[in-house]
Amino acid sequence: MTTNTDEPGTAPARTRRRAPAGAAVLREDVTEAIRAAVFEELAAVGYARMSIEGIARRAGVGKTAVYRRWRSKLHLVLDLVSAIAVQGLPAPDTGTLEGDLRLLYELTSRALRHPVASQVIPDLQAEAARNPEIADAMQKALREGQEGVASGIVAAAEARGEVRPGIDPDLALDLISGPLYWRSVVIRNPKLPKGYLAALARATTAALQAL
Repeated sequence: MTTNTDEPGTAPARTRRRAPAGAAVLREDVTEAIRAAVFEELAAVGYARMSIEGIARRAGVGKTAVYRRWRSKLHLVLDLVSAIAVQGLPAPDTGTLEGDLRLLYELTSRALRHPVASQVIPDLQAEAARNPEIADAMQKALREGQEGVASGIVAAAEARGEVRPGIDPDLALDLISGPLYWRSVVIRNPKLPKGYLAALARATTAALQAL
């Protein structure tokens, strides 16, 4: 018999895909509520003070619903950080290198200014200095998320003849991603000067073309 392990209100088993006998049915809406609660809890209290109890309370579920999905808060956070790497940012396709960079910076800036992200990212970076597992996950999430988009922008620019073929991909990634992350994550200045993103896109375009 299928075991329903989440809160009351689960639809009858006959309306769901049949699970192996004795298997736990983990409701996706509960899983998403827990994920959202983790980000909110991280922003509110930070990783060190975050607890499974606090996450469950914020998600409106019991602690067992959390533990059935993740065995600790570390594994929960690592899972979410890894998911960010998979999702990444949409690849701009404006038809010009400067236009692609401008759109990328607008999307990235908006994401970094989000109240939750602006609290969570610096906190996890600080925790990464003490926890190698979080450090590896953060590096993977931040690098892969930006690397995939940056390489696509550079490849499109090469195809259009805007940059020379075979430019150093690591240097290109540093030029594209470094300035905005420095201002948003390290300096943590929430308000960019007027025209900053357009000027940054022009300067980065010139730098990439000089490689």
